[in-house]
Amino acid sequence: MQAGYETLELERRGAVAHVWLNRPEARNAMNQAMSAELPRLFRALEKDLSVRVVVLGGRGSAFCSGADLGRMGKAGRASGARNRAEALKSARFFRSLYEFPKPTVARVHGPAFAGGMGLVCVCDVVVASEEATFCLPETRVGLVPAMISPYVTRAMGANAARRYILSGERFSAREAKALGVVHELAPGAELDAAVERIAQAFLACGPHALAEAKKLLREVIGAPITPQLISHTAGVIARCRSSAEAREGIASFLEKRKPDWA
Repeated sequence: MQAGYETLELERRGAVAHVWLNRPEARNAMNQAMSAELPRLFRALEKDLSVRVVVLGGRGSAFCSGADLGRMGKAGRASGARNRAEALKSARFFRSLYEFPKPTVARVHGPAFAGGMGLVCVCDVVVASEEATFCLPETRVGLVPAMISPYVTRAMGANAARRYILSGERFSAREAKALGVVHELAPGAELDAAVERIAQAFLACGPHALAEAKKLLREVIGAPITPQLISHTAGVIARCRSSAEAREGIASFLEKRKPDWA
């Protein structure tokens, strides 16, 4: 248990912050405490300039089994306004993680179910062990994966989302990779090495360039290629190439040395 957090553990490895969901006895189901602590921790990591990459993983036998159903039942019995307010708070967290300005890597082992799949799909890169399993089981208990649906459908595509959101079927890590949800598979013993390799690749990049690139990707993916979009992309590169970071990056390349951020 991390000081100040009941359900999370923060581990620093240089410029890489590892955030561990730490309710192993409940397969890291997101209870009220975790749902409050995750946004607080990510806000702190966003402000910490020494953190360049964030890895999200789970302690115990699971990545995350989704929302705590006891909590979901309690929310459903609350007044309409309070019920909606709780849902909106969670929905805003998923969006904030999707828009987090630093690279995020999901380290997935064991089950990634329901809201756990939401956490997977808002991360930039997903590395899964070969034994990981995925599922959107909400309809099987009379619910809908509403808050995570924008990110799930972007990650796996519309046709696959229709099948797995509606049926609640489980699917394997290999199937998740074929769908595009997972970027890389690794044997369980090699999972951490694969995550570290990707984290180090991010550390070789300019931190401001990464933040700009993440924002640009959200703006251009799926957008029609209009004169307005072309003008916007020209403005982005014009702004970036006049920055101190770009000057340092270009100089380091020409001088055959590492840039100061590396």
